[in-house]
Amino acid sequence: MAQEPGAQALFDKFGTYILPGRVDDPRRSIEEAQEAERIGLGAIWISERFALKEPAVLAGAVSQATSNIRINGTFYATMRHPIVTASVANLMQAMSADRFSIMFARAVPAYMQMLGAPAITMERLADYISIMRRLWDGETVSYEGVLGKFPMLKLTDMHAGKKPPVIFTAIGPKSLEFAGTHCDGVLLHPFVSTTGVRNSTKIVRDAAEKAGRDPMSVRIYHNIIVAPDLPKDEEDAVVRGRAITYFELPGFGDLIVEINEWDKSVLDLIRAHPKIAALNGRPADQAYTRQELVDVGALLPQHWIDDGAAVGTAAQCADQLMAYLDAGADEILLHGASPKDMGPLTQELRRALAAKGL
Repeated sequence: MAQEPGAQALFDKFGTYILPGRVDDPRRSIEEAQEAERIGLGAIWISERFALKEPAVLAGAVSQATSNIRINGTFYATMRHPIVTASVANLMQAMSADRFSIMFARAVPAYMQMLGAPAITMERLADYISIMRRLWDGETVSYEGVLGKFPMLKLTDMHAGKKPPVIFTAIGPKSLEFAGTHCDGVLLHPFVSTTGVRNSTKIVRDAAEKAGRDPMSVRIYHNIIVAPDLPKDEEDAVVRGRAITYFELPGFGDLIVEINEWDKSVLDLIRAHPKIAALNGRPADQAYTRQELVDVGALLPQHWIDDGAAVGTAAQCADQLMAYLDAGADEILLHGASPKDMGPLTQELRRALAAKGL
């Protein structure tokens, strides 16, 4: 039986987060992963949030509840011994029949400091990725360096299939260059506009070429907040409330604005808002729900929402998402809405992809 037009492109080019935001019942990750697969999406992504979003556990669970969908798990590298992370990824490839990818995120430095964990510097991450790959190649690794001293690391039982692809989440030029030099893929940050995607893609590809790699071998993933057919109050929480948790962060917000070529003075207004100023450097998403940040989100210019997210009817969202593919994204991570609310959007995405001949 022939596939519906656009169905293969939808599977190849679109995925979704499961358990977005804060979580009280992690068991619904199973239903969300199954629903994402049922409606034709090709990937699920799992972020790391202590204590009910442990990616190793969740990835294992959804690998047994699904059959085709790709599984991407996010890890903070310096929170785990390298042999543990390497083993998790090796085991996940075996459990999922080669559907797993591992993503490393740098996290907010103040958060890592609060936990007493080493900062996730580029130097540490480069060594960490090198150790992972050597272990997956079956090597016995002896290492002494910025990560510490590991006299002998070895995975005794190796999965014989595909090595796990390594993805890095990046915003600024240095992190984008790092991804192009060291990684198999890069995940761009929410609210990066089409201009930002073009700018980011060029940095990644140029860095890969400079490192002697095939520039097109580094897959560009883009993380986009979507709010299809939502009531206005829910839309504002999903889009504007969530946006504030990014833009209020010193460094993070500035990098998004710079790559998009937007007006940085808006960030001063956000950070001066009483709710944000009262945090004294603590991340807003640790202190407030998205609904509680909607009033702060009212400070965001409308064109930031129009250019950096996909909002409106399912058809309007689908058409907006095509622009990010045109700008250079190889795959899009749909964020914000739950898979159970994405059925109409995936129908419209199939239409839009078929219209582009994909």
